[in-house]
Amino acid sequence: MDTQLNTAMSSFVYNRIPTKVSRKDFNRYIDPHLKRPKTGPKPKLSLYKIFNYILYVLHTGMQWDQLKTKRNALHYTNVYKWHNRWSKDGSYQTLFKASIIQLHQTDQLDTSVLHGDGSNTVVKKGASASAILVISTRKVKKN
Repeated sequence: MDTQLNTAMSSFVYNRIPTKVSRKDFNRYIDPHLKRPKTGPKPKLSLYKIFNYILYVLHTGMQWDQLKTKRNALHYTNVYKWHNRWSKDGSYQTLFKASIIQLHQTDQLDTSVLHGDGSNTVVKKGASASAILVISTRKVKKN
């Protein structure tokens, strides 16, 4: 029975967050949505490599100053500046929307597995105690 279970588990495909994007996929899906500054110097490394460094930092959860680029080709502050620029100018938002549209158009978007997490949702004062899930048991108001 263990052999059958192992075979079933190994054939199961998990959806994973990518930690690196191929150059082909970057040029096709990501690059068109990343905004570039109109003035100033061009980066020493390609945006493809910078984007993969950003993915690496976000995947590992490391601090930006711990990022080591190959042969010190780029300082970590420059990688962070690109990440900060793209998050503030709406590039990531545009990229996310485009990926959802692409998945929907190719019938790959499975909305049956969407999950919402409301643990950080602000509760309005006056809500009935039975209508909300009590997470903190320290200051529960009894009616």
